Amino acid sequence: MKELTQSKLIILTSVFIMLFGNYSFFSNVTDIYPLNAKNSFFLVSLAITFSCAAILLLSLACFKYTIKPILIIVLIASAASSYFMDTYNVIISDEMIDNVVQTNFKEAVDLITIKFILYLILLGVIPSVFVYKQKLAFFSLKRALFSRVKLFIIAVMIMVVTILSLGTHYTSFIREHKVLRYYSNPSFYIYSLGKYLGRSFKGKVGPLKKIALDAKIPVSDDRRKIVVLVVGEAARADRFSLNGYQRETNPLLKNEALYNFKNFSSCGTSTAYSVPCMFSMQGRSDFDISSASNTENLLDILKRAGVNVIWLDNNSDSKGVARRITYKSYSSKKVNPVCDPECRDVGMLSEIPQYIAQNPKGDILIVMHQMGNHGPAYYKRYPSDFEKFKPTCKTNQIEKCSDDEIKNTYDNVILYTDYFLSRTIQMLKKYNENFDTSLIYASDHGESLGEGGLYLHGLPYFMAPTEQTHIPAIMWFSESFKSKILQSSSLALNIDKQYSHDNIFHTILGIFNVITDVYKKELDLTKQ
Repeated sequence: MKELTQSKLIILTSVFIMLFGNYSFFSNVTDIYPLNAKNSFFLVSLAITFSCAAILLLSLACFKYTIKPILIIVLIASAASSYFMDTYNVIISDEMIDNVVQTNFKEAVDLITIKFILYLILLGVIPSVFVYKQKLAFFSLKRALFSRVKLFIIAVMIMVVTILSLGTHYTSFIREHKVLRYYSNPSFYIYSLGKYLGRSFKGKVGPLKKIALDAKIPVSDDRRKIVVLVVGEAARADRFSLNGYQRETNPLLKNEALYNFKNFSSCGTSTAYSVPCMFSMQGRSDFDISSASNTENLLDILKRAGVNVIWLDNNSDSKGVARRITYKSYSSKKVNPVCDPECRDVGMLSEIPQYIAQNPKGDILIVMHQMGNHGPAYYKRYPSDFEKFKPTCKTNQIEKCSDDEIKNTYDNVILYTDYFLSRTIQMLKKYNENFDTSLIYASDHGESLGEGGLYLHGLPYFMAPTEQTHIPAIMWFSESFKSKILQSSSLALNIDKQYSHDNIFHTILGIFNVITDVYKKELDLTKQ
């Protein structure tokens, strides 16, 4: 095998990824700039420009002992990125990388398909074998440094000349179509990885920031409360029949005296972002996931005020929210009594009577984190008894299913969530004689089901469709609790107003009558 210089191997790798790993990039670009005589030179120039950008990034990290490991990692990562962008039309942003990092084995298995394996083999493994076996010519430090500087300068010059020669096209591309750049592979995910690592490091620096040190519950508040807060997963507001959906997906909840918020928005489009934001006092406009990771949240405040708090999880984890309170996972058959073989959300209810009995004093908050509509394997998310809507999509390769099959499968999961929430309310009613009880439910984010070629979730908020941000949210109160907490409220007349995850922090504080300077009455839903 003929020897190659490090520079040539970097160039070959960058060009290979550009040619074979950027279908989504050019597919989205040609939607705006159709392939014709007018745009042909611009499209070629984009390939050249982004190849040069990849060369620049790789040339900063690839040296004598790192070049092969880094290029192999980049090839494998680029193959995976290409698969997810091509299949689900997602973007590999820093939030998406956070989701990947926090994905557990069970969730990861749902994402592995034959198509995914083929992408890894053809675009990752085979070229990686070439890189691994390739003989490289090594030079003295001086000559190697000169060669690398030369490569860097040439790549920059090519980019500058290419952009300037088609200035009109690039002005439009940069100013009006910023989103298109997010699909470039590997440039954007490398940028996103740097951003993710930067904020992860920032989040681990410094001591825990305590908030609401003045939090307390008045002694006069003598009747105990049990509040269950259900954090949903990937549920869309427009799939709840409570919100006008033509299918009956809420046959049980419709019989309860609920406060149903039809215009409720999520803080983010991913679990890793939305869940910490939901429990933060910052609100979406000021939320910073780095600072949130070392700042106390709603659960810490409640615990300080004397509330007994527990987090029950049938999802991956609490995304750091429950770090300082009692936490129990229900994703295992060893703990969850309802598994067939998927462990069901309803199994978390088995913990509630025991927890109440173990805490004879003080108010109680029980957070239940659902598996809910976690995709793409929606067919696994409900027992067979709930397969009301047919035919269904019985594969994790949802792009191979028809729109109706995806719709039916997803709606069956909503039907199961209706059952789970109804069961929770029925359990709470058993404690109404001695407690004021309440259920609050809100999904963490929505889900795309093929609209506009988009699947799943995780797009940057500014470009995410409403399907990923418009979420279902409901509240239920026992009669004794309702007469107290809503005695001066006109909430029933205001439920159609715009609300969001920002309201949850202050609503929960208000429900428990926690007195603290961080509480904002105007954001408390029970005070509307």
